[in-house]
Amino acid sequence: MKIQKLLIALTLVNIALLTFSIARPGAAGVESVAPVLRGRALEIVDDRGRVRATIAVLAADPTVKMPDGTTGYPETVLLRLITSEGRPNVKLATTEDGAGLVLGGESNPTHVQILARGVGTSLKLSNKDGREQVIKP
Repeated sequence: MKIQKLLIALTLVNIALLTFSIARPGAAGVESVAPVLRGRALEIVDDRGRVRATIAVLAADPTVKMPDGTTGYPETVLLRLITSEGRPNVKLATTEDGAGLVLGGESNPTHVQILARGVGTSLKLSNKDGREQVIKP
């Protein structure tokens, strides 16, 4: 009889614990979320495995000749959003001396470029036919 009472008591405790664990909101099946995702780069791919977005830190290169005639490229953090055809239509970059945003159109060289580097800023508009307009303050 003592064993029967013990088994009934253990069953009631188990039922109470089960009820408590089910009744807790958000406790059932919720995985913990990491507070920070860390890495050297991030790529997002579509269902076909094609890269559609990247975030990367690009190393500085002091030997690169830039389109504006300057030499050297500072360390850069670059975000690219890429079309299904592999064209990076959105580029957002930041460096120690400024930032830039490029929004691409359907075909080269159609784009809008916004730059703020050093103490200067500019807005460059380029059409499909190659015509460009640069606006500087």
